[in-house]
Amino acid sequence: MDPLTIGYLSLAGIGIAIYGGIHVAIALAGVSLLGVWAITGKIKLALNFVALAATDSIAEYTFGVVPLFVLMGLAVSESGLGRDTFAIIARGMRGWRGGLGVATVLSNAVFAAITGISIASAAVFSKVAVPEMVRAGTARSIAVGVVAGSSVLGMLIPPSLLLILFAILTDSSVGDLFVAGVGPGLLLALAYGVYLTVLGRVRPDLFDGPRGTGGAEDRTPGYLMLPVLGLAGLVLGGIYTGFFTPTEAGAVGAAAALILAFGMRRIGGREAWRITVQTGHITAAVCFLIVGASIYGRMLGFSGVPGAITQWAVASGIGPLGFLFAFALIVALMGTVLDSSSIMLVTVPLAFPISQELGIDVAHFGLVTVIAVEIGLLTPPLGLSVFVVQATLRDQGVTLGEVFKGAAPFALIMAAVLTAVILFPVIAIGLLGR
Repeated sequence: MDPLTIGYLSLAGIGIAIYGGIHVAIALAGVSLLGVWAITGKIKLALNFVALAATDSIAEYTFGVVPLFVLMGLAVSESGLGRDTFAIIARGMRGWRGGLGVATVLSNAVFAAITGISIASAAVFSKVAVPEMVRAGTARSIAVGVVAGSSVLGMLIPPSLLLILFAILTDSSVGDLFVAGVGPGLLLALAYGVYLTVLGRVRPDLFDGPRGTGGAEDRTPGYLMLPVLGLAGLVLGGIYTGFFTPTEAGAVGAAAALILAFGMRRIGGREAWRITVQTGHITAAVCFLIVGASIYGRMLGFSGVPGAITQWAVASGIGPLGFLFAFALIVALMGTVLDSSSIMLVTVPLAFPISQELGIDVAHFGLVTVIAVEIGLLTPPLGLSVFVVQATLRDQGVTLGEVFKGAAPFALIMAAVLTAVILFPVIAIGLLGR
């Protein structure tokens, strides 16, 4: 059997293994091992191939960016800075019908600039924003939908763990991807805000009730917004000006977040230990996935599958736009059954060479990929952000169906923004001067 056929069979095997419930990293590494064995006919060579790929995949300085940004995000989340951000912004939007929903979106946008993890945003604002919106008269399905929908900003507005993962998979610049994420992130936040404002005027019954009376936003001093803005400015400003590399910015941001949390007496030794353990768990999980993806990518290259698919795509005349739309649709559909990282690990090694052959900018392709992947966080049956919101509010009687219903308009808005980013690359790469 020729290597190309073995490569195609390995793709089918990986799909069967993943949908059969095997962990993605194990499926990628295991099938890749069998694929190299079948191509070479030597098990020892296949084992050495896998071992070398696993070692090389994470033995780089740039991988330090993963635990550092995770640590910073968890420290910020644990310190309650997200709660303060929402309270201050909500107070400024008092009297605006649907204003608390818009305040949630804006708070998530600010929070995203210092966390990079959508799940953290969903958990924090489920506890903070939903009770305030419901108390102010907002329909509960709208309240939970706003939180689930706007939580995706955590993976789009830099620093973003998915953008870091994309950079690792494609050996591209983390800094460029972070810069490219600003435009689409702000556009999505603006689209959410416009939708909620229009909905407040068209359907005032969804927002009727006493607004701005005695909520947490009335008791939070405005100066507590300064640590959030200062931390975001320090990290992103350092990256954009070239003063820090992304890895150095992660270290500075993590240190600053911990200093703020301890200095404001928001966390103690017990909370610090919990943050450290959670950082280790998340980092280990991400690195395990990266190892599996590296083995998978090398096996594909060895089999010749990426080159064959690239030649077919170019010869078909599909063009850059057709390819991006087809790829985004496939990724969004995969989001209904797989988590975000798994989708990227499976699709990017195959699709990235095609995008380069078609002349698509790396940063543009990265943002299209991340937005398409993030749509899956809001769609059934495996909408991860939806599950986090529902789990956080289960004791209040919130159901999965209620959250999915509330999040559906936000998923459609994301699809519209994705279309705009595909059609107008300047939204993503304009700040890069390309």
